[in-house]
Amino acid sequence: MSDMQPPSSLFPSDLDVELEGIGRKTGSKRSLGQILVDAKVLTPENAQRIIELQHEKKIRFGEAAVQLGLMSEGDIHYALAHQYEYSYLPGTGGHHADAELVAAYQPFSNEVDQLRTIRAQLMLRWFDQHKGHAMLAVVGAGRAEGGSYLVANLAIVFAQMGERTLLIDADMRVPRQHALFQLNNQVGFSSLLAGRADVASAVHHIPYIQNLDVLPAGPIPPNPQELLNRSNLIELFEWAGKTYDIVLIDTSSLSSGADALMVASKAGAALVVARANATKTASFKNMIVELKRSNIHVVGSVLNAPPLIDVSA
Repeated sequence: MSDMQPPSSLFPSDLDVELEGIGRKTGSKRSLGQILVDAKVLTPENAQRIIELQHEKKIRFGEAAVQLGLMSEGDIHYALAHQYEYSYLPGTGGHHADAELVAAYQPFSNEVDQLRTIRAQLMLRWFDQHKGHAMLAVVGAGRAEGGSYLVANLAIVFAQMGERTLLIDADMRVPRQHALFQLNNQVGFSSLLAGRADVASAVHHIPYIQNLDVLPAGPIPPNPQELLNRSNLIELFEWAGKTYDIVLIDTSSLSSGADALMVASKAGAALVVARANATKTASFKNMIVELKRSNIHVVGSVLNAPPLIDVSA
């Protein structure tokens, strides 16, 4: 499977909408107009205005829309991406997700290209269903590293590639994934470990990103480490590894306690993250020592250096 690249032209001729009928499908693909109407980027009335100008001037749908001031280049990229089943969010469209989800909002940016590079390296270094390598914990020494941002966007780019992906928020101290994806957090990871819910009620399908499910952290418990010692964790991870192609796990920082070590040891491997000009070298080195001492395989490290992300072995 290869990455979807930004269109070389704003109005590529081979992806034009049919002149007649915004609701008509070409094969199994919806027209650009229908995609944008469904996403509430366009109203049916404005879509009809575009079609009328398109007929009048014998131009393409996107050109007519831009001339009328009804669509942006980003809106057209959004529709083209959906024709290729490469889902992401347009800048407008009524969806509710945090702007930090750059892979959803800006999939053709340099920053997301870096995320796809990390994805490719992880596919080479770790993820292999034949070897039982479907799970990876993302671990940081402190709270400033941006681990939650990284794992959320990695989950999106894996899902965009067509891999059935589960993102687990195992940070039961300062969880963030429910806020990033705007999910109800009343039931989640802690609920499953406590035996108070089942996966059907806790896992959320993300409708605007195909192939992506998210398990939020759930209510913050008074005893995170005790919950992580329960057999429910192993059962949950076994289920996840068999059900999904990719399982990414957000963890609490090592400075918060041993939670991340416990989660990573059950996951089988860890990706460590640091932030430029924020993570102390000594803290990072101590984190690596602790992970290796716990017999946790460190797949690689990511340096969050906004706006760029670097990855190394």
